[in-house]
Amino acid sequence: MIYCGIDWAEKTHDVAPVDDSGQLLTKRHITDDAAGWKILLDLLAEYGDTEDAPIPVAIETSRGLLVTVLRTGKRQVFAINPMAAARYRDRHSVSRKKSDPGDAPVLANVLRTDMHAHRPLPQDSDLARAVAVRARALQDATWNRQQIADQLRSLLREYYPAALAAVESWKNGLCQPEAHQLLKLAPTPAKAARLTRTQLQAALKRAGRQRGIPAEAERLREVFRTEWAHQPPLVEDALGRQILALLVQLEAACAAADNLAEAVEEAFPQHPDAEIILSFPGLGTQLGARVLAEIGDDRQRFADARGLKAYAGASPITRASGKKSSITRRRVKNDRLNHAGCLWAFSAITASPGAKAHYRRRRDNHADWHAAARRNLFNRMIVQLCHCLQQGHRYDEALAFPAPPAEVGTAAA
Repeated sequence: MIYCGIDWAEKTHDVAPVDDSGQLLTKRHITDDAAGWKILLDLLAEYGDTEDAPIPVAIETSRGLLVTVLRTGKRQVFAINPMAAARYRDRHSVSRKKSDPGDAPVLANVLRTDMHAHRPLPQDSDLARAVAVRARALQDATWNRQQIADQLRSLLREYYPAALAAVESWKNGLCQPEAHQLLKLAPTPAKAARLTRTQLQAALKRAGRQRGIPAEAERLREVFRTEWAHQPPLVEDALGRQILALLVQLEAACAAADNLAEAVEEAFPQHPDAEIILSFPGLGTQLGARVLAEIGDDRQRFADARGLKAYAGASPITRASGKKSSITRRRVKNDRLNHAGCLWAFSAITASPGAKAHYRRRRDNHADWHAAARRNLFNRMIVQLCHCLQQGHRYDEALAFPAPPAEVGTAAA
């Protein structure tokens, strides 16, 4: 049995295959291009790599063209956590020395000794991987949009509270096109106080509003003409320039998030698992796509539901030593899936009577805080999702949250 370790870098990579006794067979330094990848594949073939019996490879990343080249066929590629690789390095040297050519054999020996303890990259379909790219990009764009909106809000609080009062009743406030048009038209409170009804109505029409324009323009005019505290004129004008600069970034972030949302809504329904995922309460197209992006469609990825719960950070972790024992939430997890799970559980409380009753029991009978009860609900629902995906069944409220025995007896009487 041959194992291969690759210490990757931006422009070059170090390759080191070892045999089942840990003997280093050779070392190669390849470039990150087509010529280097051909050398790598020829090297693997030289040591017995075939289509039916490929050599497993360990590398400290799960992305990039090099990983794509290695994943062709049936080859197992193991993405080793750099922290785990550092611990393995200490087993071979106590001097704490480190080098890129020396890390490649360490990664190969990780597979030789403990391949059973590491998870290979899942064999997800191309459509699932495409959905994952779009869903993760949408999540990043949404976070970026919120970050810029928070910066804008913090700046407005310093000198322009009237703008915050004007957009307070709108959903997503500063992210709305109406807010952008108003701030472009009046980046300072002094200019806002001089706006006429005609100018306000024109700004709302440019933003795409079609109904209630006169009434909304009148409300904005009253807010802007209310007496507020002011910064000195020069400072106010400088802050107005800063607002316009932030506004350009916010508009670009909003446009990117909207475009990616359309891309997710186009790709996700095409996946065969979309029907099952969308049958669960609290999961819409975008949130369902984020869940699919992180769990994939490789049914062999998780040995059982316990592995999926640990991966999602839904199940608690026990730390016991001597007479001390504690049960805490899991910190090492897939943060994207955990974040999606929190939103899912929060939405399910209002979308599912069974989920709401389960949440209330955790709060009332077990004295859980809101976050703990919500995490417990996510822990239960992700097991149900795992079962439905494995069996090909849609969500059934009666099976997911059966009535307690007392309620069943009352109904029968």
